[in-house]
Amino acid sequence: MTPHVGFVCGLVISRVDWTDILFSIRVKVPDISFTAGQFTKLGLYNAEGDFLRKAYSIVNSPEDYQETGELEFLIISDPDGALSPNLHTLHPDDEVMVGEQCAGFMTLDEIPDNATELWMMGTGTGIGPYLSILQSESFPEHYTDIILVHAVRFKQDLVYSDLIESFQEKFGNRFKYVPIVSREEVPGSLSGRVPQLIEKRVLESHTGVRLDMEKTFVYLCGNPSMVRESGLTLTQRGYHKHLRRKPGHYSSENYW
Repeated sequence: MTPHVGFVCGLVISRVDWTDILFSIRVKVPDISFTAGQFTKLGLYNAEGDFLRKAYSIVNSPEDYQETGELEFLIISDPDGALSPNLHTLHPDDEVMVGEQCAGFMTLDEIPDNATELWMMGTGTGIGPYLSILQSESFPEHYTDIILVHAVRFKQDLVYSDLIESFQEKFGNRFKYVPIVSREEVPGSLSGRVPQLIEKRVLESHTGVRLDMEKTFVYLCGNPSMVRESGLTLTQRGYHKHLRRKPGHYSSENYW
């Protein structure tokens, strides 16, 4: 496969199928530099010879990449999508293009220094950058509370359970995992939508960690409506969107 401009050729090493349409792939690719939480683009040529590309967050940590030379991606195959159904056909030893330049501001470096409580709220594959961040060996010690919120439709969409259990061991009582399942009853999980759970303070009562303007920082990632409505809910409570020129309390990244 001839690399497209700005892309290098990667080789699929392994694959995990979480559901019929949700899967992870690991891709061997040389000379990529990224910060935990960032994304790059994957690309393929279609049958007509058009080059299709889309951004996907990197799930593994920079340290893991340095050790293995592999990048991991969590992908959902959208039947209406141009690229993801083609990515869904990839298996070990298949080739895929990987963007040479990684980007994105959902990183630990962006969080204001005063924050000691970190909330990472994601829907679906929006959990990806958080997994990279939490695996990073450079994760700061000063966070007293680290809350990972993962909202999905069905229990089977709650991926990477073994990895998340390892975070409990890594961070101890500082780490809390909050699964939210909206389409079925699952013991131990909350139900409903993230914006309403913020508004009604259910997440706070469930975790025992209060959103505190002096020390809380919230990342929102995934479904654009969740991101928009959750941001609005936080704004209504007096929290400000984080800008580089003006530090705030929350930041976000849309998926699709």
